Amino acid sequence: MKEMSQERQAISRRLKRVEGQIRGLVRMLDEDRYCIDILHQIQAAKAALKKVETELLRDHARVCIDHALQDGSGDDQREKIWELVDLFERGR
Repeated sequence: MKEMSQERQAISRRLKRVEGQIRGLVRMLDEDRYCIDILHQIQAAKAALKKVETELLRDHARVCIDHALQDGSGDDQREKIWELVDLFERGR
């Protein structure tokens, strides 16, 4: 099995922290905590997940897209660009 890059390891650690935040949100809800406190924590979890998304996008550009540009065919290069276009289109 291929060893995970340092970038991917960092992304994995970030996701594990987000996972902990989500578990904390469930606990807060179960404990009937104040709505605004829960909403603040939701905002923090969303921001953390957005950071993960940004880091993974950078890793994709650094590794996958760079590889397609250097070693791939024109079809591979176009496919990588269209993957990004489709991703951002779904995010609207």
